[in-house]
Amino acid sequence: MKIKPNFKKRNGLVPVTTQDAKSGEVLMLAYADQMAYKMTIKTGLATYYSTSRNEIWVKGKTSGDIQIVKEVLIDCDEDALLYKVCQKGKGACHTGNRSCFFRNLKNNK
Repeated sequence: MKIKPNFKKRNGLVPVTTQDAKSGEVLMLAYADQMAYKMTIKTGLATYYSTSRNEIWVKGKTSGDIQIVKEVLIDCDEDALLYKVCQKGKGACHTGNRSCFFRNLKNNK
């Protein structure tokens, strides 16, 4: 039996956590639909489904901050993915930060 993401559980989308393949740093969380997943596998470039724009989004296509996918892991329920990537450019976050997870809520008052 071939393992593949179950896109039926969440209305066609699966969450994708993106992690730096070398350091293990979590870079971002996004979503993929079946087409974005297939494009990622085919091209080796992290491709997502933008829930805000309702369209396929190749990370770095306009910014140049591409993610080269080194490994794709799937969770035990087959409804979430982990992309281990080599991040090129400034970083993963649209704010210019290396990671989208740069704010600490503990110090947020």
